[in-house]
Amino acid sequence: MKYVFFGTPEFAAIILEKLVKARILPSVVIANPDKPVGRKKIITPPPVKQLTAKSKAQIEILQPEKIDNYLITKLLSYNLDFFVIAAYSKILPKEILDIPKLGVIGVHPSLLPKYRGPTPIQTAILNGEKETGVTLFLTDEKIDHGPILTKRKLQISNSDNYEILMEKLAELGANLLIEILPTFMNGKTKPEPQNESEATYSKKFKTEDAFVNLEKDNPIIIERKIRALNPEPGVWTIWQNEKPFGTAQGKRVKLLEAELIQKKSRRPDGIGAPTETSELKLKKIQVEGKKPTTI
Repeated sequence: MKYVFFGTPEFAAIILEKLVKARILPSVVIANPDKPVGRKKIITPPPVKQLTAKSKAQIEILQPEKIDNYLITKLLSYNLDFFVIAAYSKILPKEILDIPKLGVIGVHPSLLPKYRGPTPIQTAILNGEKETGVTLFLTDEKIDHGPILTKRKLQISNSDNYEILMEKLAELGANLLIEILPTFMNGKTKPEPQNESEATYSKKFKTEDAFVNLEKDNPIIIERKIRALNPEPGVWTIWQNEKPFGTAQGKRVKLLEAELIQKKSRRPDGIGAPTETSELKLKKIQVEGKKPTTI
């Protein structure tokens, strides 16, 4: 198999690691450029590059700032069978998609056509979904649009946050690739078109999307946000109560971990079924200017 692996974040690195361990080695890995990270803005390679460097396999890695004629010419020189794309973040033009002989396989962490777009994992948690999954599909010029090669479901636990669910889905995606690539190479897979009438979309979340009002917002929604939107963009509030956090009143506070507690109560007269209420128990926060605190 001669292929190129496109991917940048941890989701892609987990998939690539399993492919390398299975001895399904790409000819080239393409990731986004190194970027400044943290308060000190230290230039840091993306997870896929770090994984490639740590592996003993001799794999060339490219980090183009943009898709240009130089990259197209270089890829054409490899006589490639297919590409694998997993969270690369750049949209590939038709000139790139047409290079491999068998097409371009996209790895998407949802059950397409549900939750196309950049944040399917976060959106599934926010919407209280009980299951999600991974879809392998043939990429075209539209976002997460091409015909489906295979997909597999995964149950979502009430304790799954973004990072845990991302790792589960990446492992599942890698396993699906390892299973399907031999039949794909032999031309025995039968892609099925997506049902456009069932298509839904996820969006890129901004800092304001991650704000919560502890006094007014539904505890269920707050708890889902904490699981879905950490570490990025990071759930936060403005703390209105000065106790037990001393000078925290009026300051920005990150909400890092929480637990949803369900309580049942009966009417004083004992008539009717008990009612159930939800309470939010904060477990870990970070007051502006301070270190994270377990509470």
